[in-house]
Amino acid sequence: MSFEASFKALSDPVRREILQMLKDGRLSAGEISRHFDMTAATVSYHLNILKKAGLVWEEKEKNFIYYDLNTSILEELMSWLIELEGSRKNEE
Repeated sequence: MSFEASFKALSDPVRREILQMLKDGRLSAGEISRHFDMTAATVSYHLNILKKAGLVWEEKEKNFIYYDLNTSILEELMSWLIELEGSRKNEE
């Protein structure tokens, strides 16, 4: 995992909203697309960035592609942030 790729992926509000949608479970690309007022290709672009950053999993089933959160990457990011905050508090 690259922190750079993860933070870049998280910098966009559409991608953060997609992650929020996935917190309750996996969704198909079509279900995600219906939530936004943009083309399916644009949503696919955002999903691809999230996938490359390791923040979501992609699973193909018949004619559908489903996306789900990769919580292990999110846990790594959170651990790093908590550690960073803890280092700062120890200096005070």
